[in-house]
Amino acid sequence: MSKPYLRDDLLEVRESKLHGRGLFAAKSITKGTELGLCRARATKGEGAHVLWIDDHGNEKYQVLCDLKYINHGKQPNVAYYDDLTVVALKKIKAGEELLHDYGDEWE
Repeated sequence: MSKPYLRDDLLEVRESKLHGRGLFAAKSITKGTELGLCRARATKGEGAHVLWIDDHGNEKYQVLCDLKYINHGKQPNVAYYDDLTVVALKKIKAGEELLHDYGDEWE
């Protein structure tokens, strides 16, 4: 796996109307932009910042970087991929909150 990184020039953590803190676009982001590679560790536990990589919850990772502040949204503008990279699914305006669809259990 490549060394984890984060596009600090494009992202900022701020208070969110959705859920405590959120990750926001500091500048406009074009569709397809890779925003970061999670710094994470495998875990067996549960928690607010644990990603399930498979549908059965057998492969879980505790996110240790600011990408953990991406909140849930049914109309996502970013996606986590299996290799733990985060990519913009569409153009994101400066000031817009980054959202990922974590599934129906997050409604």
